[in-house]
Amino acid sequence: MKILYAIQGTGNGHLSRARDIIPLLQQKAELDVLVSGIQADVDLPYEVKYRLRGLSFIFGKKGGIDIPATIRKARLANLIREIRSLPVEDYDLVLNDFEPVSAWASKLKKVKCIGLSHQAAVINPKSPKPNHIDIMGQLILRNYAPVKQAYGFHFKSYNHHIYTPVIRSQIREAVPTVQEYYTVYLPAYDDSEILKVLGQIKNCQWQVFSKHSKEEYVNNNVHIKPVTNDAFIESMIHCKGVLCGAGFETPAEALYLKKKLLVIPMKGQYEQHCNAAALKNMEVPVLKSLHIKYLDFIKAWTKKNRIIAVRYENETEAIINNIISNHYHETGAAADKYYYNMRKKNNAPTITEVLRERGA
Repeated sequence: MKILYAIQGTGNGHLSRARDIIPLLQQKAELDVLVSGIQADVDLPYEVKYRLRGLSFIFGKKGGIDIPATIRKARLANLIREIRSLPVEDYDLVLNDFEPVSAWASKLKKVKCIGLSHQAAVINPKSPKPNHIDIMGQLILRNYAPVKQAYGFHFKSYNHHIYTPVIRSQIREAVPTVQEYYTVYLPAYDDSEILKVLGQIKNCQWQVFSKHSKEEYVNNNVHIKPVTNDAFIESMIHCKGVLCGAGFETPAEALYLKKKLLVIPMKGQYEQHCNAAALKNMEVPVLKSLHIKYLDFIKAWTKKNRIIAVRYENETEAIINNIISNHYHETGAAADKYYYNMRKKNNAPTITEVLRERGA
């Protein structure tokens, strides 16, 4: 069996999740990995067969997406060439984490493409939504990387085929402590915008992981660092709290580590406003923007110790097994033998079996 696992490279969350999914897929199939996008700061410790430009949203410096830069760097002619030339027909299954090239190539060539992403859960009708209507945001979520069927991850299991987050092994195996600093990741804000606000809260130390600086430096009580996977994880494991955008992986991991959390959704980014709605329902504080007028709100948050309890079991392998058993078919006894050996080898039941055992 040959699987193509295609990952969105805009931001770091998709690649972070892939670090735990890739080794599981390698145990079960001949696997090739595709990454498209130009906005990630972390890399994969695995061989990537296809590195494509794809279609990335460019982060701005004042809290939102930089639309002019996104258009300038889109290179649609190149995107079309990548879609047409990608040999998705060589694979038994294309597994897609909100990646547009493989999704559209599969759609055009009528190849089975299954979504495994947070976005698949966000667009589900039963997942929380913001009060405002964003037609363009909804269109992008539904058409950016179209798939035949989707399995999603969210902060809660809001519906069938929506699972709780994949928490990286580096986080699961960590021993958290509480030291006297806060971890900050706000990639849509320039360092100067962050310093302008956080620099006013003198009694707190801030470790800011910056998308806009390649050099590490300290400005009074604010420590600016370039984004690297290990440094960010180490900071988050031992921090007092996390201030970040309303993405998915970072808030989920902060909740898992029992860190107090404050999120700021990116302007004009519908997915993040959906995430913010979900987190607000869980009583996580949400801030409209990083602005000096919200200084008292941030100060009050630093003085509170409210921790939101979550239970994120490690079901990643069971989910992968379920997808393969549902969407890869051999004939007769060969199929039965394959599935039996796969489960026996990995000692992992499918989601269906888990639910049956729980009496669901």
